[in-house]
Amino acid sequence: MISNGKVKAYSGQGNFLGNFIAFLLVFGALIGSMVAIAFWTLENAWWPGLAFLVLYTLSFLIAKEFMGRSDTLEQQDLHREHATLEHARSTH
Repeated sequence: MISNGKVKAYSGQGNFLGNFIAFLLVFGALIGSMVAIAFWTLENAWWPGLAFLVLYTLSFLIAKEFMGRSDTLEQQDLHREHATLEHARSTH
């Protein structure tokens, strides 16, 4: 990932507090889903089952969809720009 013109070793470098809070949120939802399924019985299946599905899905989607794409470049295509510059230099 590139930030302020410098290449970072990984996309979360220098963001410990934010990463830790996100980890606690996702891990809390995952543990909450396990606690919810512990209350599941044949007589009482709907509410614990729905709570499990919502919390488990939430923990998966937060980690995958919202936080998993932080290393993509939106406006810059550095590899294509670099290749174009190299091609222009080699042809002259």
